[in-house]
Amino acid sequence: MAVQPEGTPCWADAMFSDVEGAKTFYGDVLGWTFGEASTEFGNYTEARADGKAAAAVVPPMPGQEGQSQWCLYFAAEDAAATASRIREHGGEVLMEPMRVGEFGTMCLARDPSGVVFGVWQAGSHEGFEASPGQHGAFAWAEVFTREPEKSDAFFPAVFGYRAKQLQDDAVDFRVFDLGADPVLGRMRMTEEFPPEVPPYINVYFGVDDCDGAVSRATKLGATLRFGPVDTPFGRFAALTDPQGANFSVIDTSTTAGEPPRATDVS
Repeated sequence: MAVQPEGTPCWADAMFSDVEGAKTFYGDVLGWTFGEASTEFGNYTEARADGKAAAAVVPPMPGQEGQSQWCLYFAAEDAAATASRIREHGGEVLMEPMRVGEFGTMCLARDPSGVVFGVWQAGSHEGFEASPGQHGAFAWAEVFTREPEKSDAFFPAVFGYRAKQLQDDAVDFRVFDLGADPVLGRMRMTEEFPPEVPPYINVYFGVDDCDGAVSRATKLGATLRFGPVDTPFGRFAALTDPQGANFSVIDTSTTAGEPPRATDVS
């Protein structure tokens, strides 16, 4: 697998107070299997879809206990240079670029609207191995923010995205393209989101059967927040797992309708 172009979503992980519970939940819902916990790196544990790297779970570090949430990482050629651009454009670097053995260099940051994300400069670990959208693999992600104008200025400035605004009166939704490829969405959070829910990046994982995945998830204690619903991009549903982490599942083989028009606003 080649290293992804700068700004490409390349990895996802989440901290869970109950890692074994998370492994049971996602193993059942997404079919993940898990590697050995890396004691050298805080018991970081890789999740695999059909034997290929799909994500990771890890217990929280002391003092970082709290509600779980998925973190999406964007590829960087030089994490230090990306961190500089993050600051230059009004973001906050939460964790300075740190070498993680031979695997690569990571950095954690927050955009001006409060969205937390990661940066990954690949070493031996290049990121997702599972094919996008396959059962259990990363499929898509969207920035959920109450201040879209801040995110809309920030992410293209840092990662060189071009932006398209969907022509839909019902939602305020933007797509960021890297070259000719859409890589990230941006959704304005409405009043339907409780005020205590912070801005975040919603990660989508592919499934073979959206309704089946939702059924398995809710039986294991997840909360169904939206869907399942058919869209031009797939049948999807939004969930909150039993430990509070938001995520979505999508069956990209089941589509309905035509994609909405989008206007270039770069």
